[in-house]
Amino acid sequence: MLKIKSFTFNAFQENMYILIDEVSKECIIIDPGCNNTQEENELINYIESNGLQPKRLINTHCHIDHVLGNQLISDKYSLTLEAHELEKPVLGMCQQVGSMYGIPYKGSPEISTFHHDGDVFSFAGIVIQILFTPGHSPGSICLYLKEQNELIGGDVLFQGSIGRTDLPGGDHATLIGSIMTKLMPLPDETIVYSGHGPSTTIGRERVSNPFLN
Repeated sequence: MLKIKSFTFNAFQENMYILIDEVSKECIIIDPGCNNTQEENELINYIESNGLQPKRLINTHCHIDHVLGNQLISDKYSLTLEAHELEKPVLGMCQQVGSMYGIPYKGSPEISTFHHDGDVFSFAGIVIQILFTPGHSPGSICLYLKEQNELIGGDVLFQGSIGRTDLPGGDHATLIGSIMTKLMPLPDETIVYSGHGPSTTIGRERVSNPFLN
């Protein structure tokens, strides 16, 4: 079973996640949003003090708040970046977006491995499935751990809300379609670890999320 550790970083209060195999200490870094020395040290100190070995770097999507620590993690642990191909232009806009918001942006490696809907890979014996869930961003993906009833959801679905669609490449109808066709069929007990705010469950959002009813 994989342990999921979260951190909340940057002015956007973005949740990043580490999937940890507690036996081998290997881990996957997802959406590192650290953007100052204190946040960077907090993340690196956790990795180092727990003897973790980062093996993969994945972005659920490439809005600036989710990629601020990409270069740090890539350089320190010699990792390439994995995401959906449609996020390439989104990543390419981050320097401009950073300047607009006054956020220091240290760059990011280009996406080297492209994930597609239905792709699966195994990590520590746990199968992780890629769900393509565009709408908030053109190439948003979720990582579904069926055996653990857990989903790393990015900014697709929140507790009582959904991802915003007023950013470049966003589309409300597309996002609702992604949620209804890819996430709502999952079991009610599936825990959704969102890119912002507290975690929730598919069952809770199915019956109470005002954007879905």
